[in-house]
Amino acid sequence: MKRIFLFLVTNLAIIVVLSITLRLLGFERILDESGTGLNYNSLLLFAAVFGFGGSLISLAISKWTAKRLTGARVIEQPRTQTEIWLVETVRRQAQMANIGMPEVAIYDAPEVNAFATGMSKNNALVAVSTGLLASMTKDEAEAVLAHEVSHVANGDMVTLALIQGVVNTFVIFLSRVIGHLVDRVVFKTERGHGPAFWVTAIIAELILGILASIIVMWFSRQREFRADAGGANLAGRQKMIAALERLAAGRTAPLPDQMAAFGIAGGLGSGIKRLFMTHPPLEERIAALKARR
Repeated sequence: MKRIFLFLVTNLAIIVVLSITLRLLGFERILDESGTGLNYNSLLLFAAVFGFGGSLISLAISKWTAKRLTGARVIEQPRTQTEIWLVETVRRQAQMANIGMPEVAIYDAPEVNAFATGMSKNNALVAVSTGLLASMTKDEAEAVLAHEVSHVANGDMVTLALIQGVVNTFVIFLSRVIGHLVDRVVFKTERGHGPAFWVTAIIAELILGILASIIVMWFSRQREFRADAGGANLAGRQKMIAALERLAAGRTAPLPDQMAAFGIAGGLGSGIKRLFMTHPPLEERIAALKARR
């Protein structure tokens, strides 16, 4: 319940802020002065502000959100040998990857998982579950950390946010255009917009949003292969393969929906469901590493 409440409040706050911004800029109208046609410049700006604004604001608060969704505790002063090892391993890998030292955190969960997030390469968070620490050897855990550090070094969080912003913009823009055409051609509204515009725009936005998410998920799957390769470079190929094999054999329950794309372990899927997976099947990732020279 707390996770859902935080998600709803965050998104509501983003919408309010963006609405105020558009009003201050004078772009709250998408019709031309006559009230009959679309003002495409205003509509495109409207779509871009909402499309990119939502994804970039979410990126900016991603560490804050992740800590609260998972209950992750940042290691400020290492108190145990495990915490010392975690911090020093991430520090060494960050230096090898030529990025700033990420925050290192542990979150309480029995499942074997980890994630990385943050708004830039030098302002990131790497977190591991207690289940991972209890189930994996140090070599396997080192490879998982290397995978997450590689995500940070590759700038995956920023790129994913930008791609999401682009597809959001097109979805918002095209859904309004479709709604306008239906309102004018089918329902013969001559000025302003009638109920048909809003109903059609909402339906079109839902359908286009589902189709657009296929693009975002495809990129998410590709970045997992790159992060596996980066993890192999930082920790060693055999360690990375062993870590993925351990994940395939153990319990890897998904992270909260808002964090799913940032974890190391994805879900299972086949057929059309595969199009909406954030991660490729572990078997494919293992095969790709074994084939790598």
